[in-house]
Amino acid sequence: MSNEYVQPTLELTRAFDGWWLPQRPLCCDDDYSQLVRRSRIDALRCKHIEANPAAQVNMLVVDVDSSEGRLMSLWGHRDMPPNFIAENPANGHCHAGWVLTEPVCRTDMARLKPLKLLHAVTEGLRRSVDGDEGYSGLLMKNPLSDAWDSDLCREDTYDLPDLVAALEAHGDMPPKSWTRTKRAREVGVGRNCTLFDEARTLAYREVRRLPDRTPASSDLLREYVRRTCHEINASFPDPLPVREVNDTAKSIHKWITTRSRMWRDGAVANAATFVAIQSARGKKSGEARQNAFEEKFAQYAQEVLGQ
Repeated sequence: MSNEYVQPTLELTRAFDGWWLPQRPLCCDDDYSQLVRRSRIDALRCKHIEANPAAQVNMLVVDVDSSEGRLMSLWGHRDMPPNFIAENPANGHCHAGWVLTEPVCRTDMARLKPLKLLHAVTEGLRRSVDGDEGYSGLLMKNPLSDAWDSDLCREDTYDLPDLVAALEAHGDMPPKSWTRTKRAREVGVGRNCTLFDEARTLAYREVRRLPDRTPASSDLLREYVRRTCHEINASFPDPLPVREVNDTAKSIHKWITTRSRMWRDGAVANAATFVAIQSARGKKSGEARQNAFEEKFAQYAQEVLGQ
């Protein structure tokens, strides 16, 4: 921990205490190898703290690696300034944080759309200040630590749609094609989206292989989803915490076994439905190919044969 702790301004302390959600966060000083979990009170005596708990995100933090970090965080952001800035007085680099009024859950996979929107907004904020592309968002400079020159820039929190509107007005929201890039899928909240999308697709295929819908099959599916989630997570340059991966696996298994028709209708009905869908898709594809061939032949006949 830091050797000294100076009480920051009352306004920043009160606001940040209301915004910051983790109860037993990861924290450290300058040596990241000494990263440990501490109580909330003890963590606030460290220079670096976990920005969000595993289950929710309400702080969107951007790392601005520039000697003019504070200026870049505020310039051109009159309608969406960060709520706080924590600046390194030695080099001007800073962390700028925008706080959401309603946290976005990142384990309830039935609502993946808000999580994907959150990911895009975080990227938009990064672009708006030319922030570090490699910053994972796990740890942030503790704005209540005397190691940083911190400011409270705005007390009112943001609704996610308001940030979307402001970023679109500034031209900083990333295009939809950005979500398919490697960096978007392996950094920050993008890891959650990638983990869920890939694991659930493989889980659906595994359900079709199960002979029945008994508790024993449910246990087999649970273990398959858990193992698959950890294998996908291991492929990320900066893997998600184990607890977060387990929560994702639990959510996928729970949704399949309690809400999906592929489980509720039974193995026989699910297999019949799958065959019918594949047959319909094949017929549609065959018709499309036939129509395309006939159009090409008609064009050939007109241009070459003069018919």
